[in-house]
Amino acid sequence: MSGLTVPLAVPDRPINGVALTIVIILFVLVAALGFFAARWRREEATGLHSLDEWGLGGRGFGTWVTWFLLGGDLYTAYTFVAVPAAMWATGAVSGFFAVPYTIVLYPIVFLLMSRLWSVSHRHGFVTPADFVGGRYGSKALTVAVAVTGIVATMPYIALQLVGIKAVLTVLGLGSAENVLLTDLPLIIAFVVLAAYTYTSGLRAPALIAVVKDLLIYLAVIVAVIYLPIKFGGWGTIFDSAEAKLGAVNPATGKPAGVFIPGAGSYSAYWTLALGSALALFMYPHSITGVLATKSRNTIRKNAAVLPLYSLMLGFLALLGYAAIYAGTKPIDLNGAINPQLVVPQLFLDHFPDWFAGIALAAIAIGALVPAAIMSIAAANLFTRNIYRDLIRPDAKPRQEAKVSKIASLVVKFGALIFVIAMDQSAAINMQLLGGIWILQTFPAIVAGLYTRWFHRWALFCGWAAGIIYGTIAAYNVVNPVTKANFGGSIAAIPGTDVQVYIAVVAFVINLIVAAGLSLVLRAFKVPDGKDITRSSDYGADENDPKVAEIQREYPLGEPGGPAF
Repeated sequence: MSGLTVPLAVPDRPINGVALTIVIILFVLVAALGFFAARWRREEATGLHSLDEWGLGGRGFGTWVTWFLLGGDLYTAYTFVAVPAAMWATGAVSGFFAVPYTIVLYPIVFLLMSRLWSVSHRHGFVTPADFVGGRYGSKALTVAVAVTGIVATMPYIALQLVGIKAVLTVLGLGSAENVLLTDLPLIIAFVVLAAYTYTSGLRAPALIAVVKDLLIYLAVIVAVIYLPIKFGGWGTIFDSAEAKLGAVNPATGKPAGVFIPGAGSYSAYWTLALGSALALFMYPHSITGVLATKSRNTIRKNAAVLPLYSLMLGFLALLGYAAIYAGTKPIDLNGAINPQLVVPQLFLDHFPDWFAGIALAAIAIGALVPAAIMSIAAANLFTRNIYRDLIRPDAKPRQEAKVSKIASLVVKFGALIFVIAMDQSAAINMQLLGGIWILQTFPAIVAGLYTRWFHRWALFCGWAAGIIYGTIAAYNVVNPVTKANFGGSIAAIPGTDVQVYIAVVAFVINLIVAAGLSLVLRAFKVPDGKDITRSSDYGADENDPKVAEIQREYPLGEPGGPAF
C-alpha cells in the first residue's frame, strides 16, 4: 500500500509516515498507562515497597486481569514474529508445533500451578526457587534453580527486542551505515519501559497487556479474513506454500522445509510440542503471573479459557504461508533475507498504512509486556535467592523491593546491550539453550509439589547432568547452510537415528540420574534437608487464614534456616 512516505533514513526503504505516526501514538498511550499503573489497586499503607506489591502486583489479580497478563506473558512479540517466520522459512515442524504445545500446556497448568499457588501463598514464596528451598532445605538446589531461571530469561528478553527491531526496520527506521539511526528508537523504547516498570512493577504490564491483546486480536482476525479473500482463498495459499517448501535447497540438496510433517518428522514434532509445554511454565515469568493471582480457582479458570490464544496463534502461524503466496520479501538492512521481517512486511505491503500501523504497534507493544514481566521475575529471583539467601539474610521487605527494582533495570539494559552489540542469531541461540536449561528445573519444582521422595543432592546432580548434556548436544547441531554450531534444537537420541527435541533427552537423563542417586543416597542414609511445608499447604485457597496473612515459618535466609 502506498501512503505518505518520507525518504529520510534509508533510500531503498523510505519511512512510512502514516504507519510510524500510528505506532508512536499508541506507544505514548501505552507508556502513560504504564506510569498510571503505579496508582492502580495499590496498597496505600505500604505503597510498592515490598516484593508482594511491586513484584507480584499485590497478589490480587482476578480472572480477567490474569487472562490478559498470562496471555501477554506467554504470547510474546517474538512469538508473533518467529512462529509465522518459521512457517515461511521451513514449514510446519519448526513453526506449527507451537500450536499443539500451547494446547498441551493448559492441562499441565490446571494440575500443577494451583498447588504451587497454594503452598507459595501459605509461606510467602515469591519465586519457584523459594519453593524449592522451602521444600528441600537446600541452598545449592535453590541457587541452581534461581540461576537457571535468570540465565534462561535474559535471552528471552533480548528476543523481545528483536521483535521491536523487526517492526522498526520495516517502518524505515534503520540504516546499515548509521548505528545511531538503527538503534536510537529501540533504546528510547526500552528506557521508557524500564522507567514505568521501575515505578509501577507488575501492575504496569498487567494493564498494558489489555491494550496489547485487543490490538493483536484485531490485527490477526482482520488479516485471516482479508488476506485469503484478496489472494483467492486458503487453497491457493496452501498450494504455493507446499510448492516452495518442497523445492530443493541448493545449499543442502534437501527440501527447503516441511509442509505437512511426514513419518520421519513425527518424533521431532511431538517432542518439540511436549518438551516446550513442560518448559514454558518453568520460566520464572510464567510463575510470576500465576503467583500474582488472588486464588487458586483463578488459575484453573484461566487454564480453561487461555486456549483461546492458541486459536489465535494457529491463525497467526498461517500468515507465514500467506506471505509465501504474496511473495513477501523480508530484506534486512544488510540486504540479506531475514525471516523475522516477514509478518511486519506482509502487513505493510497489503494493508492500508493506518491499519499496518496498528498491527505493527501491536507487535511492538507485545514486546514490552513480556519484557517487563520477565525482568521483574528475574529481578525477584536475584533478590530472594541470591541477595537475601547468600548476601543479606536480614534484608527487610523495603530493601528487597529496592534491590529488585535495580536488578530489573540491570537485566533490561543487559538485554539491550546484548541485542545492540551482538548478532541476532546469538540471542536466538541463547534462547534455544534457555529452553533446554529451564526444563531441567522441572523435576525439582514439579516433583516437589507431590512428593519428597527425591533426595536434594540427587535432584541437584540430575539438574547438572541435564544442563551439561543439553548444552553439548545443542552445540553439536550444525546449521547445514551457515555451518555454524547451535544450528537447531533437534538431534538424534544417542546411539540411534531418531530425531527428537534435545531438551526432552536431557530431561530424561536428568530424571534417571535423580532417581538413581536418590536410591543410592537413601540407602546410605545421607541426611536430607528440612521440609518446611505440610501436605495441607498444597490445597489451601484464598479463604485460608494462613493465606490471608502470609506466614514465613522459617525464612530461607534466616540463621538456622536450610543448610547449603
